[in-house]
Amino acid sequence: MKFRFVQEHRETFRVGKMCEVLKVSRSGFYAWQGRQPSRRIVEDEAISVQVRRAHREAHGIYGSPRIYRLLRRQGQSWGRHRIARIMREEGLRARCMKQFHWISTTRSEHPAAPDLLQREFSSTRRDRVWVGDVTQLRTGEGWLYLAMLMDLHSRKIVGWSTSSTPQQEITLEALTMAVETRRPRPGLIHHTDRGSQYSSAAYQDLLDEYGMRCSMSRPGQCLDNAAAESFFHTLKTEWIYHAHYKTRREARLAIFEYIEGFYNTIRLHSSLDYRSPEEYERLRSAA
Repeated sequence: MKFRFVQEHRETFRVGKMCEVLKVSRSGFYAWQGRQPSRRIVEDEAISVQVRRAHREAHGIYGSPRIYRLLRRQGQSWGRHRIARIMREEGLRARCMKQFHWISTTRSEHPAAPDLLQREFSSTRRDRVWVGDVTQLRTGEGWLYLAMLMDLHSRKIVGWSTSSTPQQEITLEALTMAVETRRPRPGLIHHTDRGSQYSSAAYQDLLDEYGMRCSMSRPGQCLDNAAAESFFHTLKTEWIYHAHYKTRREARLAIFEYIEGFYNTIRLHSSLDYRSPEEYERLRSAA
C-alpha cells in the first residue's frame, strides 16, 4: 500500500521524502517495482541516515555547509554537493533568517568614548577585545532583556545576564560574570554602542576598576557594533523565533541552553574554520 502511494504520487512529491514520511526505504520501493536499485541509490540511503542524524543533533539548525563539515569531522568523506543534494531531497535546510528590529538603547547624557575598533572585528589573542550589546525577547509575560559580552578572538559569549527591564544592572551583571570567568589582564578593549547602560558612571567606574579601555560606536552606526548584533541575529534565527515562551523563566532557560549548551560548546562557526568557540580556544592555547 505504501509503495503504491509512492508510485502514484512521485510526480507530485519527492520519492525520498515520501519514503521518509512513510518509513520505508527507497531501495525497498525500487525492489517492489521489480528493478534493482542502483549502487548510488543504496549509498545515498546510507548517507541520508547520517545526514538526518547530524541535522537532528544540531537541533535542525545547520544547512548543508555545516552538515558537510560536521560529517567530515566524524570521519566521513562524502562530497559537499552530494550532501547538499541529499538534504534537498530530504527537505532538510538551515533555519530561515527572519528580520527583526534592534533594540533602541536609551540615549546617554554621559560623554561617549571613541571608536577604537573601526569595524575591525577580530583579535589574534583571547581576552584582548570584547564586544557587548543588549536586546529584547518577547514572552507571554512581556519583554525579557538580554545583555551579553563576546570575545572577538573566539566569538565565545563570556558574560551574559537577563532582566525584565533594560536597566544598567543587567549590563553590570554580564560584565561581572565575564571578568570572574575570564580574569582578563588590564588593557582589554571593551566595545559597545552608546547606550546609557554602558556610558553610566557606575559602568564606567567598573571598567576603570578592571583596567579596561572603553570603545563605543559612532551615533546611529549599527555596523560599528556588527559582531555583537550578528550574535543576536543568530540567536533569534536559530533558537528564539521557533518557539513561544509563555514566561520569562522559559525564555531564560532557552537562552542558557543555547549559549552554554550549544553556541559556545558545539556550534560550528564558519569564521573559526568550522569549530566551536571553546574548541577554537583549546586549539589556539595548545599551539
